[in-house]
Amino acid sequence: MNVSSVWHTPGHTGRYRERVFAARDRLAAEHADLRSVQQRVLTDLVGFNASTGFGRHHGLGRVLTVDDFRESVPVRTYADHAPMIERTAAGERNLLSADAPAVYFTSSGSTGAHKKVPVTPRFMSTTFMPFYFAAWAPLIEHFPEVLERPDAVLNLKHDPLAAPPVTGDGRPHVGASQVDFGARFGEPLSAEPGTGAPWATLAVPTEPGDHLERAYLRLRLAVQSDLRALIGINPAMVAAVPYQLNLWWSRIVKEVRDGTLGGLPYRAPDPERAAELERLAEYFGTVRPAHVWPRLRALFCWTTGVASLYLPALREEFGPGVAVLPAPVAASEGPVGVALDRHASAGSLVASASVYEFVPADQDLAPDSATLLPHELEAGHDYHVIFSHVGGLYRYAVGDVVRVVDTVGGVPRMEYAGRGGRSDAAGERLRDAEVVRALHTALDSGGLSLRNVACRVEPAAAPAAPAAAPASAAASAPAVPAAPRYVFAIAPRTPWHERESARFTAALDDSLAARSPGYARARSAGRLGAPAVRLLDAEAFDRDWHAAVATGIRPTQVKDRLFRQDDALWDRLTTPPRG
Repeated sequence: MNVSSVWHTPGHTGRYRERVFAARDRLAAEHADLRSVQQRVLTDLVGFNASTGFGRHHGLGRVLTVDDFRESVPVRTYADHAPMIERTAAGERNLLSADAPAVYFTSSGSTGAHKKVPVTPRFMSTTFMPFYFAAWAPLIEHFPEVLERPDAVLNLKHDPLAAPPVTGDGRPHVGASQVDFGARFGEPLSAEPGTGAPWATLAVPTEPGDHLERAYLRLRLAVQSDLRALIGINPAMVAAVPYQLNLWWSRIVKEVRDGTLGGLPYRAPDPERAAELERLAEYFGTVRPAHVWPRLRALFCWTTGVASLYLPALREEFGPGVAVLPAPVAASEGPVGVALDRHASAGSLVASASVYEFVPADQDLAPDSATLLPHELEAGHDYHVIFSHVGGLYRYAVGDVVRVVDTVGGVPRMEYAGRGGRSDAAGERLRDAEVVRALHTALDSGGLSLRNVACRVEPAAAPAAPAAAPASAAASAPAVPAAPRYVFAIAPRTPWHERESARFTAALDDSLAARSPGYARARSAGRLGAPAVRLLDAEAFDRDWHAAVATGIRPTQVKDRLFRQDDALWDRLTTPPRG
């Protein structure tokens, strides 16, 4: 039975609700004794994988405590795991996990290179599925109408492949959103809301890399349904929807009227709905999702990082009463936190998924970094995430930074704060989270809002050629190049006046200095110049997102990137459209 048909079987909705709420209850119950649960995870991990190549090399059979584990295994990155992952993908077994991978998740990571994350059946049952089911609990508990009809949810992340690429051992190498967990892991209830809709499995052929055409086809079908929720996970995908509606509006309306899909016969023409859509355009001019789907109730996506700057205003385009529920704090390699209630940004630690360790985010990670355990974290602080799980990742530094919002019953609730890397042109050592918080302060100081933002370091200008002067004067007063500076490309939600931009830029400079001692020192010493703002048109980031997807990158992987140092990509973003 395929994913789409599962939602049409009798009693499925009731069984799905029971499974989701049971998973949430289980995770919540584990919080009663966090340390014991973490010890149990460690014992299971080393016991299951002690006889693997990695386990023998690092003496996992002798590991009894977290301290033993720290002494046996250094903090590691994907690059450290990669040799054994590649050998596994080529067909070798029992290297990282005693369980053979059934699939490899792909992840773009911070470098853009495609990782291979081995996904074993034991990982799925122990680490992945409990958090995965629990993640949907707040949505279906508080917005039960999302399960009333298969087409009540537009799931933007669901993108199955008929013929997925495979590794050398014949296993699929795909995104998590492209895996049928029912068929691959015997979990038929794992089909997400929206995967039973008419657009879940498209009725017309498309090229494998033509993600924009598939996005169009799904949107064209969805305008004929009464949507109640939209699932995006990646908020950049959600932000693209209003732009796409207007970009493709004429084509959508024509196909609704003609009953076609991608130019091919699909179902009976619907001139009544087409006329209704035309009236919306005539009345409002710019059509918003709230006009097309007036009973939309919820969005489900990440709500922190750069998205926190634009989601409050974006939400209004979907409807004034629409709620935004946070997707889990997780990566392709594994989960960290999942919201068990309607908190706007944070999720509770998934205690039974991994052995978790943390390093203060202001410290650089090293193989011998001293780590903290979950019960040692402090609210209001940022931390690098390190986890180990039965799927074969050991003391793995995932590259993400989380912020501890608070603790509930001794268990930290965390939100994604940004990538762990730094921008460092002159000793400023800026992290994503510091810049995002500085942007919030600067925006609030002037009552401004934006659609999106990115920044880069503009290098020091070459010294200007000196004017004709006596040699002695030129020698005594050499030309000094300007210092490098940060340039912020901003698409305002409404136009900014010149004085507003100037005040915002000054406030941003002050806020960056207040949050980053390195930035303050670099500015004070003249090693770093004052920041500059480059205002873009309102649709600049939408066009850039579409341009990236048009290159063949899956929409789920075209994420908001604050720091953009690549010249070609910066030019693509900031160059005005022709005409």
